[in-house]
Amino acid sequence: MIALVQQGLRSEGVDVSISQMCRWFGEPRRSVYYQATKSAPKLQAQLVEPVKVMIEENPSFGYRTVAHLLSMNKNTVQRIFQIKGWQVARGLWAFDLAFKLCHRWPRLQMSAGLLICAEYGRARMAGPH
Repeated sequence: MIALVQQGLRSEGVDVSISQMCRWFGEPRRSVYYQATKSAPKLQAQLVEPVKVMIEENPSFGYRTVAHLLSMNKNTVQRIFQIKGWQVARGLWAFDLAFKLCHRWPRLQMSAGLLICAEYGRARMAGPH
């Protein structure tokens, strides 16, 4: 803000120093010069590689399971999941189960995500709850 005011005054022909303007506005000079720099999160390759391999082999494993199987800290694994944007493949098992049940027992029908038992007329959700 102070830099913009200083530019406006300079365009009108008035030259005012930043320290003078900071005194006028009651703002510390370090606030004017401060520029926040946040570096991108860094991941160590030796930690990411085993996690990636396990996720590719077993996409349904969550960060806790991966951390336990690799004997790693779960917070580290969770952070890797967050930064890389990896998520667990969820919800597919229920539809696969319903599909298998419908083919094994012809009286069961799958309709719009519902597993319907034709004999009793009951319906159960086949998808994720």
